[in-house]
This record gives sequence, structure tokens and C-alpha cells, in this order.
Amino acid sequence: MARDARPQARLPAGFVDVTAADARARAAAIDVVTATYRAHGFEPLETPAIEYLDALGKHLPDVDAPDQGVFALRDDDDRWLALRYDLTAPLARYVAQHRQHLPNPFRRYQVGPVWRREKPGPGRFRQFVQCDFDTVGSANLAVDAEACALLGRALETLGIAPSEYEVRVNDRKVLSGVLARSGVTEPDAQLDVLRAIDKLDRLGSDGVRALLGEGRRDRSGDYTSGAGLSDDQADVVMAFVGAGGPDRAEVLAALDDLVGDDETGRRGIEELTAIAEGLDAMGVGPQVVFDPGIVRGLAYYTGPVFEAVLTSETLDEKGRPRQFGTVAAGGRYDDLITRFTGQDVPACGGSVGIDRLLAALRDRGAAAEVPGPVVVTAMDRDRMTDYHAMAAELRAAGIAAEVYLGTQNLQKQMRYADRRSSPAVVIAGGDEFAAGTVQVKDLALGTERAREVSDRDEWRADRPAQRTVPRADLVATVAEVLAGS
Repeated sequence: MARDARPQARLPAGFVDVTAADARARAAAIDVVTATYRAHGFEPLETPAIEYLDALGKHLPDVDAPDQGVFALRDDDDRWLALRYDLTAPLARYVAQHRQHLPNPFRRYQVGPVWRREKPGPGRFRQFVQCDFDTVGSANLAVDAEACALLGRALETLGIAPSEYEVRVNDRKVLSGVLARSGVTEPDAQLDVLRAIDKLDRLGSDGVRALLGEGRRDRSGDYTSGAGLSDDQADVVMAFVGAGGPDRAEVLAALDDLVGDDETGRRGIEELTAIAEGLDAMGVGPQVVFDPGIVRGLAYYTGPVFEAVLTSETLDEKGRPRQFGTVAAGGRYDDLITRFTGQDVPACGGSVGIDRLLAALRDRGAAAEVPGPVVVTAMDRDRMTDYHAMAAELRAAGIAAEVYLGTQNLQKQMRYADRRSSPAVVIAGGDEFAAGTVQVKDLALGTERAREVSDRDEWRADRPAQRTVPRADLVATVAEVLAGS
């Protein structure tokens, strides 16, 4: 191949490579979150990454551009397929196909990547992993209260204190009632308002106000058309958005005044009241608040919506304070399955954005470090059988381990172990085999003590992180090292 014909080694915009350390951290976090889901009675389900585009529904407003917002292609029958943009629309398709064989209510969780053909930006990717849970078949608002509580519980199992997050709850029916009283009754216009409010955390009040009116131009020069509300109508919407507070009862009273006698808005107030009662019954404290600024951007939500937000500040790379904002979200979507069946099928669910949450935890220095495997070094190529036996014993005890299979000297093998984030290495040469011993080196402790010891002779005399033990004690010694790391 000619030199100038070589492909460039580059990533598409909005996509990232996941390193071994990040993949281990993600898998550990997913294990914690899904264990929480299972403890609440949710069972696993896997749907494919590709669905027929009409089954996804949301992104088909223009038949001339059916791939808008999603990554789409045509199959051999000239039908449009697309990578799923979330895990909820495929669930709706699955339930519509198999409902007669499913328990009612049907409670499932699913973990997997989703793809969105949107403009990437800081913390916004075109591919990311979601951890969803859903209850299908129940109109009981206790389901919604449980979902809010479960999002909070999932965050707490990952080490986030109740004081460090909020689950913010609203009901779309309340906003619909407020808009109707203001003369905004067209569904498309109301949806434009919802999408404008959904950008509040990114654009602030001024940006949302602009999108409620004629529109706004961002820093890149891209222009977004607005909802076309009058100044008076926009004033009402902004008053609604600002009606939140820490006391759920006080917020309900304020929203009651804004809704007045609008029938749809009254139903929304009743739903939020039922959720408040459910939260009180479960003993959920002030970390779950009612916030009219929460509307969710997806079109399929029909009533209660909620977002889990990290409230503690971190510093960016330039030392400026910032908040990560939403790391989990969900809501009620009673009409999504009806698209397929023509029958009313109530449903409610939530989703933890695991990649965004891990990024926030790393930024706060709270992400758990998941170690790599123990490395059994190979000092004597004639003793490879013995090295593999050591690794096998460690693995049999539930300890991840590998034998070094390269050709480099011990110093470089140690460097290899360090790059693998190994918690410990096992060293055995001719002297050790003759004496029936092995050396176990605690890499984490060695690094820590190296920072503390300034004198080279002191370090050599102490050698706290390296122990010579009988061969029979290999597994127990390594297990002790791992327990302390």
C-alpha cells in the first residue's frame, strides 16, 4: 500500500476508546447497580442493538431523512434499520411481541450501549452505556415513587452520600396545564417548550428564555429555532420552572396555584401528590425533591419524570468549579407500547448513565480503583510449568492471575506488572525453587512506602512490601496482600 494511501488512526467524533482500567471500573459499577436492581425484584433482559426504525418511533418525523438523530441503514429488503438510541423503545417492542407470556407487572433491567447521532460535546458522547430498570403493566404511582427511591439507592451503593445528590421530580401534565392556561395548546409547540426547558442545566435561564422565544445561536454559530412563545407566555413558563424547593408539600401548593382549574394540570398535581405519599411511606428523605424544571427531552414521557443530579462541585482542568449534573433519569411512558398494540399499557422506568457517573466519580476522586491481575513473573524459562501451576492455584482461589509470557528481564517484567495495574507480583528463581519458597511483592504498598522512605539504605533494609514465604503459603499470602490493598 502506498504511504499516502494508509488509513489514519483516529476516532470518529463523539466516540471514545475504553481502557482496561476504565473497563474494570465500569464492570464493577455495573455489578453494584444491577445487584441493587435485582434486590428490588427486577430481572435481566437483553434486546438487540439494531431495531427497525419505525419501532424506535421517536426519530421518524421526516420520511425524507429517516436517519436524523440515529445511525441508520437499509437492509436487503430496503427497510430502515437503526442502532437503538435508548433501551426503552426496544423494551416496548419486546413487550408488544410477548406480553401474553410475561408476568404482569413485568419488571426488567438491562445494561448495554446506546447510540445517538447528535452533536458531541464535553461529557456528551454518541455512544454510551445505560443501566435501565422498568416496570410495565402498572398504573400505580407507587411504581414511580419506587423508581425515584431506587435511583437514589443505586447512587448510594456506589458510595455517593444522600447529601451529595438529589432526585428531582416533576410531572409533564402539570406543565401542559400551565401552558394550556397560557394559550399554548398545540402538541408540537408544547414539545418545543419541553425541549427548551430540558436544556436548563446546560444553557441556564437566559438560554432557555431565548429558546422559548425566537431561538438562540451558540458559540459555534449554530442556530436553534425557538418555540415562538410571546413574552407573557415565556414569563409564565419561567415562573413555573422556578417554583421548585426542598419542601415537597410547599412545591405542590405553588404548582396548584399555577395550574388553576386546568383538567390536565390537576391530574398532574394528583400524580405528584401520590408520589409524595409513596416516598413518605418508604421513608425517603429530602434528597428527593419536586422540581418543575425537570421535563426530560424524549417525546415519549407522559406524566411523572425524574432526574438524579450530583450536587457537590468539582474543579475542572483549569481549576474552575463545575457540576456534573444529571447522572440518572427516567419517567412514566404510558403510550409507548400502545403504538404497537392499540391497548393501554402503563409503564415507568429509570436509567443510570454509568459512563457519565463514573466520570463524575473520577473527577471527585471517589471512583474505586479496580486492580488488574496478579502477575507471576518468569525468571527461569525451564520452569514455565511451575509458573503456570502458581497462576492456576491463584485462579482456583478466585484471584485473577497471569504468567508473564514475554521475553524481557525481571526489571521490565515489574514495569509490565505496574502498567497492568497489578496489585502484586510473584517472583521465583533458582534460589527460591531450591529453598521451596516464593517472593510476593505488594506493588501498592511498595509505591506508598517508597514515597515515605528517603534513604536508599533504609529502603533496602526495610523492604516492607516484599516477603519471602513457603511455596505452600503462596495463595494465603497473595490473598492477604489483596485484602490490604
